[in-house]
Amino acid sequence: MNCIEISGTLVERKALRHTPAGVPVSEGWLQHSAPQIENGAQRLVEVEIAVLALGETARWLQAAPLGGSVKITGFLAAKSRLSKMPVLHVNSIEFLEGNENGSILQEEG
Repeated sequence: MNCIEISGTLVERKALRHTPAGVPVSEGWLQHSAPQIENGAQRLVEVEIAVLALGETARWLQAAPLGGSVKITGFLAAKSRLSKMPVLHVNSIEFLEGNENGSILQEEG
């Protein structure tokens, strides 16, 4: 199973671009920091991960303010055929700040 749910701060975002087929693409970086229990002891886990969104989800990622808190659900895939570096492909995004009704964008597929 390859399903990731992570919250964090959107710390970087590239300009919206389009594939040759006209599909919107948004890329950025999510910073996560939270205490976790490992081997019975609490430790602070900090990580930055590349995120990639396509289609309507790309437009929602573009709308997320830099420095804003979001929860992203998606899956990990290699960045390219030449790089096995993981990238979080976004299936849904929830805005955690300034979102009184808690709405989530979910891309079907």
